[in-house]
Amino acid sequence: MTELAAAVAEELASGGVRQAFGVVGGGNILAVARLTACGVRYVAARHEGGAMAMADAYHRATGDVAICTTSHGAGLTNTATGLAEAVKHGSAVLLLCGDGPVAGLRPSDVDQAAFAASLGAEMLRVTTVDTARTTAADALRLARSGVGPVVLCLPSDLLTAPVPAGPALPVEQEVLERPEKLSVDLDPVLDLLAAARRPLLLAGLGAWRSGAGKAMADLAERTGALLTTTVMANGLFAGNRWSLGVCGGFASPAAAELIGEADLVLAFGAGLDVFTLHGGRLIDPAAAVVRVDIAPRAAVPRIDLDLAADASAVASALLDGVNARGSAASAWREEAETRLARVAWAHQPHVDAGTEDRIDPRTLTAELADLLPAERTVVLDGGHFIGWPSMYWPVPDPAAMLFMGGAFQSIGLGFAGAVGAAAGRADRLTVVAVGDGGALMGLPELETLVRTGLPALVVVYDDASYGFEVHMYHPRGADLSTAAFADTDFAGLARSFGAEAATVRGVADLDVVRAWLAAGRRGTLVLDCKIVRNVVAPFLADLIAGH
Repeated sequence: MTELAAAVAEELASGGVRQAFGVVGGGNILAVARLTACGVRYVAARHEGGAMAMADAYHRATGDVAICTTSHGAGLTNTATGLAEAVKHGSAVLLLCGDGPVAGLRPSDVDQAAFAASLGAEMLRVTTVDTARTTAADALRLARSGVGPVVLCLPSDLLTAPVPAGPALPVEQEVLERPEKLSVDLDPVLDLLAAARRPLLLAGLGAWRSGAGKAMADLAERTGALLTTTVMANGLFAGNRWSLGVCGGFASPAAAELIGEADLVLAFGAGLDVFTLHGGRLIDPAAAVVRVDIAPRAAVPRIDLDLAADASAVASALLDGVNARGSAASAWREEAETRLARVAWAHQPHVDAGTEDRIDPRTLTAELADLLPAERTVVLDGGHFIGWPSMYWPVPDPAAMLFMGGAFQSIGLGFAGAVGAAAGRADRLTVVAVGDGGALMGLPELETLVRTGLPALVVVYDDASYGFEVHMYHPRGADLSTAAFADTDFAGLARSFGAEAATVRGVADLDVVRAWLAAGRRGTLVLDCKIVRNVVAPFLADLIAGH
């Protein structure tokens, strides 16, 4: 006979789970022991919220399900921010946690089902020893089905109960079912494509998940369209000479100008939110806008035609339709070729605003772009600073750009996200960018990152403030003392955790990166970059102007 906690862990391991992150307590420590005994790699986080972000990042970087595991009660509720982010991003994570007794809640317990439901997460609960293995298999299958995070609860009074022996249940890798035949009428879209002089194909995260990248690139090639992506799909068209890069607030002036000239925008797997549309200012009001996405999306006034269909299937069908009609390709590419060669932010000059003791964030980020290997995973925390790496650091594919907190608009998940990314893609250098506010909020997981020994470069954009709030609200009367602070010695903190570290106040200080890379990029290198506070990222400058 096997104890229930061990039986559930065995089921998950036999179902193909290879990585777990967590904080142990009475509700899950026995399950974790069995997970590791079954060969599942385990990283001990310092906070349950960090463990959740690690599992989320692992999925984003690899496409595989990872386990976040916590005890019951506070162990679970501590995951709230990370879990909400994973829900909104749609990440495949299995949260294995303890729970109150089957017989009823104790004074110290909370209604965990209500907690999970309030965040939009699916939840399953083991209720009998006879169904323990089946429930575990169902939870893993559900997590792989595309619904987002799934919480699997193990009641405290069943943890050590004997479970009948039995073979592990097969857990197949499930994918979202796609209809064999499209049920939407594509003739109106084909008519728009035939009439368009400057067609633009925009890919969002849904396009990446549906595998639409090649079909979209082929459709663009056939129609003479240009290509662009949302920030979440950054890198989908990496290396394609007809790509404008990221659409929205991070678009370069040259790219934004071309996007504004489009007379037809076909958006695949993109929500077309305010940021992507740059507050409605980016796209020509006269342009036709078509959205194609199988996932439910909020209504957007700017859309002329909304098709509920799979992005990959529609892109392929449109290519077949264009070929069948014999439609002529647009001449836009030839007209824009010279301008396309200079759409990258690297070609946009800036007047360096650095001082004797603080570096311009644009200069810092551009210099690092020339040093970093092309095969990298960029992990972003939230905050004003995100503009710089999003502008200057291209990535090889969307799995290499992990915007932790982007869906929930939080900060503090960057260090934890770096742990998950590094664990999942050791073949790529993990580069994590954080602001000083988010760095201090998530500081415990910097110790976890260092402890793993995995190669990682940490770039702290340290302006000693909550930069977004300072720039956005100080001109409107906010008290600056509530959002600005004295300098923090992040390099000293990093060394206390066992990392290599350096304070960066000028370009010459980046020689430490060259030396670290040349020496084999072992362990964690932390750059405490003291940046000037008065340089505002373009996306934020535009938001400020809009108010």
